[in-house]
Amino acid sequence: MTTTAPETGRSPTRDRPGRPGRRRPLTLRRRESRAGLALVAPTLLVTVAVIGIPIVWTVVLAFQRVRLATLRKTGLFGEFTMDNIDRVLHTPGFAETLWVTLIYSIGGTVGSILLGLVAALVVRRPFRGRTLVRASMLLPYVAPVVAVTFVWQVMLDPQLGIVNAWGQRLLGWDAPVPFLSQESTALTTVIVFEAWRYFPFAFLFLLARLQAVPGELEEAARVDGATPTQRFRHILLPQLLPVIALLGVLRFIMTFNKFDDVYLLTGGAAGTEVVSVRVYEFLTARTDIGAASAQAVVLALVLIVFVVIYLRFFGRRVG
Repeated sequence: MTTTAPETGRSPTRDRPGRPGRRRPLTLRRRESRAGLALVAPTLLVTVAVIGIPIVWTVVLAFQRVRLATLRKTGLFGEFTMDNIDRVLHTPGFAETLWVTLIYSIGGTVGSILLGLVAALVVRRPFRGRTLVRASMLLPYVAPVVAVTFVWQVMLDPQLGIVNAWGQRLLGWDAPVPFLSQESTALTTVIVFEAWRYFPFAFLFLLARLQAVPGELEEAARVDGATPTQRFRHILLPQLLPVIALLGVLRFIMTFNKFDDVYLLTGGAAGTEVVSVRVYEFLTARTDIGAASAQAVVLALVLIVFVVIYLRFFGRRVG
């Protein structure tokens, strides 16, 4: 006597173990995820090739004895050693260079944000020619760095510079001041240049946030008799603090790694040698690729420590 399978709408063979069932159709979320991965994949591959591979290679070279003459013979996996890190940390001038870099980064970051804030407050209200003024404020940021540094060198030249000429004529200076060649003024001059060149970056962020502040808040405070200083302190500044915190992190990272501005202005002389210039000197003057890579790795670690400290103690307060 034969038996039949219960009427469940499925054939008996399809319910047997060991046989794959029919694939379930992809849900909308899965299809969107796959489409997103397909769109992101080319950019991810380019990022890994352009940024990821050089970073990994730099870290590998930091623990090898590699010089420019022996680079092709060493290969990717040579003799690993900690001598490069030890040499970088114990080379005379490392602590001083790191301290100069920290002062330069903090001064340039704070100066650029303050100038950007002042500029944003000046042009936030409509006035005649505001568009032209806004566009002109972007010139320091978009101008070629070689041209800008050359102009500053000419302006600050002790013999031909307009700054010394005006200082002696209008301010009564006894002698011209070599701003870029004496230790008492070189680092300050470089910090001022950094703040001036990159204040448009902060200006754009802060102006965009100021434009989004509801006008009713300031109008209500004005009706209540609040002064401009009180309106800025209690209304505008709380609205700007998250943007200022973000700018602080971004500008500190950018300035800490800055090389071209300092090198073109002073070449790292007169007490302005930052860590990036020191890396360049290891690579070119000493042709020591291993030590230069180790210096870059130490620089990255120090930067990570400072950013983590900043986010730990200041990021949450602002957020």
